Amino acid sequence: MDAHPADRRPRLTPAVADLRRAVRTQLDAQGFAADSLLLVGLSGGADSLALAAAVAFEAPRAGLRAGAVIIDHQLQAGSAVVAERAAEQARSLGLDPVLVRAVSVSEHDTGDGPEATARQARYTAFERVALERSAAGVLLAHTLDDQAETVLLGLARGSGVRSLAGMAPVSRTEGGALLLRPLLGIRRSETVQACADQHLEPWSDPHNDDPSYTRVRVRKHVLTTLETELGPGVSDALARTAEQLREDAEVLDALAADSLDEVVVLVEGGIGLSVSALAAHSAAIRNRLIRRVIRTEFEQSLSREHTLAIAQLVENWHGQAELNLPGITVYREGATIAIRPNTK
Repeated sequence: MDAHPADRRPRLTPAVADLRRAVRTQLDAQGFAADSLLLVGLSGGADSLALAAAVAFEAPRAGLRAGAVIIDHQLQAGSAVVAERAAEQARSLGLDPVLVRAVSVSEHDTGDGPEATARQARYTAFERVALERSAAGVLLAHTLDDQAETVLLGLARGSGVRSLAGMAPVSRTEGGALLLRPLLGIRRSETVQACADQHLEPWSDPHNDDPSYTRVRVRKHVLTTLETELGPGVSDALARTAEQLREDAEVLDALAADSLDEVVVLVEGGIGLSVSALAAHSAAIRNRLIRRVIRTEFEQSLSREHTLAIAQLVENWHGQAELNLPGITVYREGATIAIRPNTK
């Protein structure tokens, strides 16, 4: 006699339970309105497929609708076939709608390499789909391992606290789309196990083994070496570091935001910063104020070198020449640091 259908369902294993709990915790924390639509960013790999299965299970129980969006980067032969396979898996999990979007990565060139360019293309597509479908948020399958790699890359590049804080559990795209990362406390090995436990067959992206990508080298060689030489737990430690730094960065960012009005002054053809107001703050707040004003007013992101050069106009003024920085010209006029669009 055939087994009852319920008997053929995959059992609730520790890996499956951990993923569902992580998703449920984040959904509960967000307090979405009933019947809100959430979309899972699905590549078909183990991380996103395991996330899709967890969301398909938890979302209806929270009174929410769950769908999936698959981005075809068109960077590999047969990418459309891979995207359609992922779409079929999403449908089999009960996700609806299931949307496939092809993007042209070259149109989003950031100048920071192929990984950053592909990421920008992907996030732009997520943003557009979320807007089109009035989705409350997009869930991304970044894991604890991804977080550790991000922090390690930031350390190697000499990045600041905001970069070392890694990926936030909740963030927004430049256009305002809500991004959720419920798996930042889950190891990649757990997503692989969760797929196996639920008889899901993930796609193996050949780019994940291509040593021409910096992140692959970090994953395959650098972290492995650190674990061998320093002992297990390096990835967990890096992820904890990111969490602690993110808490600190959020406080410092909030303090800087509260001080904006007292720092900004009007100058003809641009914006100004009060020298005395900047001098009253610590370097951590002062540098944040400088970066925030220039990013907001001129859509320019300053390097640390450029930020410190501007700060010198406050801390060490001795008649320096104007600074010609990307997109802007900065110089001191008496008690004001003037910032104007660079027309040269």
